[in-house]
Amino acid sequence: MSDGCKDTRAQTDSFIRFVRDVYRTDEFIPLHEPRFQGREKEYLLDAIDSTFVSSVGQYVDRFEADCAKYTGAKYAVATVNGTAALHVALLLAGVKRDEEVITQALTFVATCNAIHYCGAEPVFVDVDKATLGLSPLALAGYLDEFAEVRDGAAWNKQTGKRIGACLPMHTFGHPADMDGIMQVCEKFQIPVVEDAAEALGSTLNGRHCGTFGRLGVLSFNGNKIMTTGGGGMILTDDETLAKQAKHLTTTAKQPHPWQFVHDQVGFNYRLPNLNAALGVAQLECLPLFLEKKRRLAERYADWGKQNKVLIMAEPEAACSNYWLNVVLLDGLSERDAFLTATNGQSVMTRPVWEPMHRLPMYRHCQKDALANTEWAADRVVNIPSSVL
Repeated sequence: MSDGCKDTRAQTDSFIRFVRDVYRTDEFIPLHEPRFQGREKEYLLDAIDSTFVSSVGQYVDRFEADCAKYTGAKYAVATVNGTAALHVALLLAGVKRDEEVITQALTFVATCNAIHYCGAEPVFVDVDKATLGLSPLALAGYLDEFAEVRDGAAWNKQTGKRIGACLPMHTFGHPADMDGIMQVCEKFQIPVVEDAAEALGSTLNGRHCGTFGRLGVLSFNGNKIMTTGGGGMILTDDETLAKQAKHLTTTAKQPHPWQFVHDQVGFNYRLPNLNAALGVAQLECLPLFLEKKRRLAERYADWGKQNKVLIMAEPEAACSNYWLNVVLLDGLSERDAFLTATNGQSVMTRPVWEPMHRLPMYRHCQKDALANTEWAADRVVNIPSSVL
């Protein structure tokens, strides 16, 4: 924003008026609320009438098939939430206890928690300013300094631990530079798992987020671009991994007409049929949601140009779903003043998540300088982005 307290206040007041005009209300404006305008009730009632309301039912199968077709992945496996999907995807990528997973500190805590569930530890590498996703340049710099390849895997020379995976996240639906990330990880023989929880509908060079790595993960939480209430999806082109994903998320139960035989420690992570019914209907509406969110992003961009405020745009060669729009402020004090003023006027805005390396359970983790992460943490504010 412009220099000077008066200019800043004027811009904030202008922003509040603009958002109220966009959403045509003087009431509370949430950050992102779901829209139900398709066949949600019809499909939910059908699922109820079928009596298959838990993890077995036609809508689970249909939702998986629809998601695979939409994203271009060969296989999709539905889970109870995105965090569960991340946990299983990391296990299937080969992450084991006492190993390391390279990821970004600028992410939602579920990314790191899933790593911890595997008994592994995150290693934090910086993000790019343009994408707010993992930086291939920072990744290459870290690996060149600390990693070596032996026995077909990457090892951390400083800690002596194997680097089990790389876990980039597509921040706010903006695609990270997956071509660059994949190139670096191939050099060091590190499998890639994509946290595409926020990126349903986002593509890079025409390829859907979550389909670049060995596995990818989507989320359908209530605040996402489309929702199943709670839910997630594992994407992969590997048939063996897809079968293992379904097996693990179904308590590792072997198929049998009546016997309960489980051949390993599994997880009760399958998506219920009721949630899947909601997802099938929401996915039918997704193209319209994407179109409307792009129009909203364009309106924010126009307002930003008129008021000399920087609004984050999709990266080059990318088509973002614009899940959450972003205003970039001049620093921490201006960020906090903006948050105080907007929320005080019942226009919901939020800062980016507290960077993971600042949280007590992850402060000890290895990290690079994280200069862009710190820069973004002081400036990024999410603004109302519900589908109009």
